[in-house]
Amino acid sequence: MPVTRAVFFDVDFTLIHPGPTFQGDGYQQFCARHGMDVDASAFGRAVAEASTLLEGVKSHRYDPQLFIDYTRRIIEGMGGSGPAAEACAREMYEQWAACRHFSLYDDVEPAFRRLVARGIRIGLISNTHRSLASFQSHFELEPLIAGAISSSDHGYMKPHPSIFQAALELLGVTAADSVMVGDHPVQDIEGALNAGMRAILLRRSGARPHWSEASLAGVPVVTSLGELEELV
Repeated sequence: MPVTRAVFFDVDFTLIHPGPTFQGDGYQQFCARHGMDVDASAFGRAVAEASTLLEGVKSHRYDPQLFIDYTRRIIEGMGGSGPAAEACAREMYEQWAACRHFSLYDDVEPAFRRLVARGIRIGLISNTHRSLASFQSHFELEPLIAGAISSSDHGYMKPHPSIFQAALELLGVTAADSVMVGDHPVQDIEGALNAGMRAILLRRSGARPHWSEASLAGVPVVTSLGELEELV
């Protein structure tokens, strides 16, 4: 096994998960403030239908409107419509950046501490407009993380190779001695492999359906970050 100098992590649905604010009832409350009565029970189906919008992105340039449109599609799938749906989606996009709406998975800090104890550097690569400095501070992970890069700051989203290269340069490591861990087969896994990195797919129990399937031949799959130590 090659020597591992750095492990990079996706953030949303890999390290953190949204609380009630971004589930069906939360969407319903957002919509009510904008004068829309929507069906909270339709949330799961609406998310699955809206996911095709994100899956079809080809340029990989970070564009806030893409995520606003995605959220609006979910709202429409739940029964909302018109200008109110757009305004509500914009508010929700802004609130997605607030760490208080999210919880850290229980396995994150112990896994990070074990990696750091081995001299492995930890980095973050996230398709987000959330401040990753605020993320680290909010969840008290600052001493464990060597560097972080977001697509909104970089300009391109995963799986574009440039964001992986920028992250490698930030930590001063090469692709050959680095591993990417994430929950998305295309954005995290294919993106990392195409950048010359190794990759590990995280499939947590009860996780959201993946937007697209990738060729995962030879890619380890784990259900918890507690399984990483033997693989890196």
